[in-house]
Amino acid sequence: MGMSTAASQFHVLAVDDSLIDRMLIERLLKTSSFHVTTVDSAVKALQYLGLVEDKLRSYHTNSEIHHQDVEVNVNLIITDYCMPEMTGYDLLRKIKESNYLKDIPVVIMSSENVPSRINRCLEDGAEEFFLKPVQQSDVNKLKPHLLMKSRAKEEEEETQPINNNNKRKSMVESQSPDKTRIKCII
Repeated sequence: MGMSTAASQFHVLAVDDSLIDRMLIERLLKTSSFHVTTVDSAVKALQYLGLVEDKLRSYHTNSEIHHQDVEVNVNLIITDYCMPEMTGYDLLRKIKESNYLKDIPVVIMSSENVPSRINRCLEDGAEEFFLKPVQQSDVNKLKPHLLMKSRAKEEEEETQPINNNNKRKSMVESQSPDKTRIKCII
């Protein structure tokens, strides 16, 4: 039961174009005390995460993606593989390419057991690949990924203030062409 209280702090973004599958995964995640946000497409997931594509270019092009200054506290993304407009695999790639989101674990789900698809997703950064229908035992596999990422983030946050306080300011003195002394604090 201790795991359940720890899990309540975790926020999962569930992405699936099927209403029934979205409701199922939401129910399973909430049963495990996760906070859940659901969206019905990969494009909406990118919008929710603050990733927007450059102007009106299609995601199929090599357009640059910009991160909006939106505070999103998502600890894990679980997405269907096969969706219209943009697949779960494409969403995975966009997240892993983002400097802001690349550390968020991504789990792919699919009703199709295609080994080459599964391997490609796992090789490109998916933490897990679940076959549908997703079971409670699958959801239980998410907790170790979340706890590891959470611990790593806490350790990073603990060391960050120390590193900032240990930085010393140094004075650089130089002369300009007209023999005026210039002092800069670095």
